[in-house]
Amino acid sequence: MSALRPLGWSLAAVLVSAWLAVVEVLWLPLRVGGVPVPVSVLGAVVGNLLLTASARRLSGSRAVAVLPAVVWLAVAVGGAVRRPEGDLLITGGDGATQVVNLAFLLLGVVSAAFGVGRVLGEPRRPAVSPAGAGSDSGGAR
Repeated sequence: MSALRPLGWSLAAVLVSAWLAVVEVLWLPLRVGGVPVPVSVLGAVVGNLLLTASARRLSGSRAVAVLPAVVWLAVAVGGAVRRPEGDLLITGGDGATQVVNLAFLLLGVVSAAFGVGRVLGEPRRPAVSPAGAGSDSGGAR
């Protein structure tokens, strides 16, 4: 049963990060009154930081914690590549749209890398503390 735990959290991390990345890419052209609203940029930064940390905390696995960043990157790159039909989700656009799109890609990748680095840099914690360790007196001697 314990072998299925990382597998289940891996699946959850992939599904949640893929859904969030697709939503972020589709929000890129969001405008209010003709002015671009960079909700996708905020979603990419916060989402990548939270998903990597949450995946590590919930699964207990560093490998599972890397999955959200990899999935986000795959979706973002997929949105920036023109399909054979001519579809392109992350476009160059005009000045303001181009700034939002580049900020989305740059800050999303940086936050994903930071989240992964933070998770991989954590010290290893034992799953269960060894029995009988310490004097139980509450102070060092």
